[in-house]
Amino acid sequence: MSQSKVRLFVTPSCAYCFTLKEFLKEHNIEFEEIDVSKNKEAREEIIKKSGQLEVPVVEIDGQIVVGFDKEKICKILNIKE
Repeated sequence: MSQSKVRLFVTPSCAYCFTLKEFLKEHNIEFEEIDVSKNKEAREEIIKKSGQLEVPVVEIDGQIVVGFDKEKICKILNIKE
């Protein structure tokens, strides 16, 4: 099974972003971290995809999850808790 492409849109001051990163690391999920506070293009991309500027936003194989929605993320990535 190939690994899902996971992109994580975050800001440094976001507590949920930190928690989400730790959760993904615990489950050995590789992800690309994008700091939207420093990256204007990524900020615009996430507004376009999610309709808002709220972090964290996770993009998993093109599916957007706004916030640390653990249940939805587990379902998409097939993580058994």
